[in-house]
Amino acid sequence: MYSEAAGKMTNISDLPEDLLLELLSLVPARQLICNCRLVCVLWRDVVNLPTLWKRKCQREGFSQKWNRNILDWKTFYFLCSLKKNLLKNPCAEESFQFWKLDSNEGDEWKVEDLPGEHGTDFPSQQVHKYFVTSYGSCLKSQLINLKEEGYWDQVMDEVRPDITVRDWYAARFDCGCRYELCVRLLSADYIVLHEFCPQPVVMEQWSDAEWREISHTFRNYKAGVRYIFFQHGGQDTQYWAGWYGCRVTNSSITIEPGTSA
Repeated sequence: MYSEAAGKMTNISDLPEDLLLELLSLVPARQLICNCRLVCVLWRDVVNLPTLWKRKCQREGFSQKWNRNILDWKTFYFLCSLKKNLLKNPCAEESFQFWKLDSNEGDEWKVEDLPGEHGTDFPSQQVHKYFVTSYGSCLKSQLINLKEEGYWDQVMDEVRPDITVRDWYAARFDCGCRYELCVRLLSADYIVLHEFCPQPVVMEQWSDAEWREISHTFRNYKAGVRYIFFQHGGQDTQYWAGWYGCRVTNSSITIEPGTSA
């Protein structure tokens, strides 16, 4: 960079701090951490400024709907940017890919199109398929490796962001069924640190067949969470041949800033 007033070459580090901060706030977050912080002491200090991360949050709209005090803007930014459904293939669009069939009895699991025979439409038009169980026990699961999803150990141990689980289930109108859900937070050695395993839901024959959501948020959990185990399923309660059992779809696990953000 050439300055006519000074009559000499200058570089970006000679910019006023406010202007340097504004320029660096436009750089992708991972490049800021992995590259820009290593350039010099000045850049390291600017990248560490809460103001820089606050600007990035505001620019990307992360803080618009947040009604709590934000104590760590950098961590808040990364948690918001990482937020996604950690469960893969939640709506059966890829058949049973990514799911482990832990129990596949009776006529086994099956994928059907909404609304299905003796079923009802799903609340969201974006969901087109569901998984359905038969008369034998049918359970399927996924094991989520948090580090592989971008959640480093320090943020899970010190920040402990909220972990929210949601699942949707329904019965056929003409057949009763049972629905089960179990979610466990596991350590690196697969020790159960916390779990949400409510009592199975029994839906009687001639129910309304409406889709219902179940949800739970893990907060202030123990340090050391490295995996999330998600399992759901069930069976019909009248033991009819075919696929008359519990229907599940649109499952989700999301991680986002909690009360200590």
